[in-house]
Amino acid sequence: MFDLQGYGFLLVKGAKLTIVVGIGALIIALLLGLVGSLFKLSKIKTLAVLAETYTTVMRGVPELVSILLVYYGAPTLIQDIAAFFGKNIYVNLDPMFAGILTLGFIYGAFTTEVYRGAFLAVPRGQMEAARACGMSAVLSFRRILLPQMWRFAIPGLSNVWMVLIKATALISVIQLPELLMNAGIAARSTHKPFSCYFAASLIYLLITILSIGFQQWAEKRASRGIRRE
Repeated sequence: MFDLQGYGFLLVKGAKLTIVVGIGALIIALLLGLVGSLFKLSKIKTLAVLAETYTTVMRGVPELVSILLVYYGAPTLIQDIAAFFGKNIYVNLDPMFAGILTLGFIYGAFTTEVYRGAFLAVPRGQMEAARACGMSAVLSFRRILLPQMWRFAIPGLSNVWMVLIKATALISVIQLPELLMNAGIAARSTHKPFSCYFAASLIYLLITILSIGFQQWAEKRASRGIRRE
């Protein structure tokens, strides 16, 4: 079934690209989420408002619309601005770059909320004790708050990853040959759409199962030394 009349290799190539795009977008999302959560928890109102605006916009606009805006809209906007100043330029975004960047920014908004909840879940007394021991704010954040925060953040971050890996299917609209697009090519070539899309769904499911296994391992590792009631 997985040979698909010689087109099975397309699904394997598409799955590899899907994972690469997913991991790249997740790295961006994790970094943006950490910065966004710190901004949201900041006592500086400007930073808090900036982070709130970012999460509201990114979570409010559909992923597909954001992808189309970045890949098709942004180059046109840049060219129009350049033309206004008398410059004639041509901008062409790489589909992989656009896909990774857009998904990273979208899911950075979701990881922002995951991190924020995780930071708030750490008892305030932990930081107060660290400061009482003479630790600086940066040192206490790195040694006390950040390690404990991960224990609360892992389940939420795992959820974000699983939604993100499925959202990579949307980047087929910008002609990036990921799993769904290659499954479509195989379906049209073999005239067996059910077999091709069913095989693709099994690959997505396999990625999810492996991700759940990694989540469980990460949760156990992060909970080492924690006494369970």
